[in-house]
Amino acid sequence: MTAAFYTLGCKVNQYESEAMAEQLIKNGYTIVNYSEKADVFIVNSCTVTASGDQKTRQAVRRFKKNNPDSCVVLTGCMPQAYPEKAKELYQADIVIGNKNNDTLVSALKEFFDKKERFVNIEMHENHDSFRGTLISEFQNRTRAFLKIQDGCNRFCTYCIIPTSRGRSRSKPLADIQKELDSIAEKGYKEVVLVGINLSSYGKDIGEKFTSAVKLACNTKGIERVRLGSLEPDHITDEIIDELASLPNFCPQFHISLQSGCDNTLKRMNRHYTADEYYHLCQKLRSSFEDATITTDIMVGFSLESEEDFEESLDFARKIAFEKVHVFPYSVRTGTRAEKLPQLEKHVKEERAKRMTEVTEEIRQAFLRNQIGKTVEVLVETTNKNGMYEGYTKNYTPVLINCTEDMCSEIIKVKITEVKGDYCMGELI
Repeated sequence: MTAAFYTLGCKVNQYESEAMAEQLIKNGYTIVNYSEKADVFIVNSCTVTASGDQKTRQAVRRFKKNNPDSCVVLTGCMPQAYPEKAKELYQADIVIGNKNNDTLVSALKEFFDKKERFVNIEMHENHDSFRGTLISEFQNRTRAFLKIQDGCNRFCTYCIIPTSRGRSRSKPLADIQKELDSIAEKGYKEVVLVGINLSSYGKDIGEKFTSAVKLACNTKGIERVRLGSLEPDHITDEIIDELASLPNFCPQFHISLQSGCDNTLKRMNRHYTADEYYHLCQKLRSSFEDATITTDIMVGFSLESEEDFEESLDFARKIAFEKVHVFPYSVRTGTRAEKLPQLEKHVKEERAKRMTEVTEEIRQAFLRNQIGKTVEVLVETTNKNGMYEGYTKNYTPVLINCTEDMCSEIIKVKITEVKGDYCMGELI
């Protein structure tokens, strides 16, 4: 039997697709690319935005239309947040949620045995503990994701995640160490710690966030440790000082902003001000050599005035983020912001365009500033032009001309120029 995964959304979803794939392999399945023919197609969905739901529906319908005799599985955040809508997507032969996606193998067995549609979405409960299998193998041969946290307790007014992911819960340190040992044994040089609200790790089990990071940094064989998205009000001076003491910690910080306007932040129920965010960035850049700060910025949130948007735009210039994911706000059914007055679509799109233009200019200036620097690059893959592609510790993308296979190697290169969104490097 063959199975293919189509994964939407964040690194946690990517991790969970890897976990499901590993369980399928252990039960005799062969994993193929979703562009190929397969007996099973698994759509691991994202529901953070309305476009995520749309892509999920399109994928499920496309796989069933093109492969009518195959089993199409819908799992992930969309059925978890909106179970009734997921059940109505009749092209999905199996519908499960992210809480019980570890039951995929048994769900497939029941479907093939009975030849009947299978729907089973277990709802999150307030006192759920961390759930999931440990992973030892990844499709990406140079970087491994390790999910250490799930869920969120923040209840931002725009966000469906507390419904789609449940309350915050943490993986025990002993399980993290087992997975780290397995990752190192397989030869991965870099590990990325990920979670839905990563920086809340440990609050439910009496552990510290930095304890998990230190485990990874102290695991023999792992040369780089990187973090997923962080919440700004969780990053204290003590945490910064502890991270700065770890030599193989990567100084790339993706710190969720959403807006640089205090009025908008209050309506979003975010727990910090723009000024507090600014001082955090200053502290990070003074504590880590070549630190990069990336973020997400939402435009067109409910009641955002032109003045509010301009304030957020000016703040993006002030921070000079190394990279920004800009997206227009989309209403999520079941959130508090759903009942607030909404801006017209063309206003959101126009603001997204302006914000993107400004942040892309800043991005290009950052890349040009790398010219002349000697950096270490973890080579990950070759591109269509035969060049090697990799990333520095602060996640600067670099293309290198190499005469031999250096994938999975950390090499020294000199940055010579910028082409598009890449720095060009010469091997030293």
